Amino acid sequence: MKRLKKLIALLCVLLMGFALTACGGSKESDTKTENKTEIHILAAASMTDVLNELGKSYEKEHPDVRLTFTYDSSGTLQTQIEEGAPADVFLSAATQQMNALKEQGLMEEDSIIRLLENEVVLIKPEGSDLDIQTFEDVATDKVEMVAIGNSDVPVGQYTETIYKNMGLWKKIKEKANLGTNVRQVLDWVATKNVDCGIVYATDAAIEDRVEVVCAAPADSCEPAIYPAGVVKATEHEEEAQEFLDFLKTDEAKKAFEKYKFTYIYSE
Repeated sequence: MKRLKKLIALLCVLLMGFALTACGGSKESDTKTENKTEIHILAAASMTDVLNELGKSYEKEHPDVRLTFTYDSSGTLQTQIEEGAPADVFLSAATQQMNALKEQGLMEEDSIIRLLENEVVLIKPEGSDLDIQTFEDVATDKVEMVAIGNSDVPVGQYTETIYKNMGLWKKIKEKANLGTNVRQVLDWVATKNVDCGIVYATDAAIEDRVEVVCAAPADSCEPAIYPAGVVKATEHEEEAQEFLDFLKTDEAKKAFEKYKFTYIYSE
């Protein structure tokens, strides 16, 4: 009986030691996480897939950094920066939002670069028998509802410019379903909730459930330029600039081109 009690006592001591070791390991792990520098990156929704891929690669090469991405329309992200939301790097789908922040003194002006270019395209659901071949066809009775970005969304701004230049904006506006960002527009077309939609070529390329009808007519709108820069309010300017510099590398260039962006950065 005494031997049994001793054995039980010994097992209790071992279990307590094991538990303390496990707790100690957890604290160490938490400390390592806490010691990482968190960089907040606000980026246009159309960059979601490529930046998620590049982010994983960057974190492997920089184990002391944790990247936190926020994706939305560039207009929404601009407002978040203006209101003081955590932000270290901003990547916009248009120059308008970047210029507005720069004029307010909210960006590190010397850090801003022209990084990418995209193309505006008309899409419809894969396999749809909708008989449209051009942007002009969307204004006809062939289309009952078209998905476009709202006025805060760069692709929506490009869409409005295109149709105003064609003299067809009033007709488009009457049948438009307005998305809060380009991925919502893409989803509506992919799920057949609308007849067609206007997105970027890069968005169409990652969605098998849509097909591209055509690109926007030449000279119907300004080029869709994506600028990037460091936010002035950052508390981690060096780390933010390092990530921005990473986007200038050959590795990043290959990733952007894989997702059908046109890489335009040059020294």
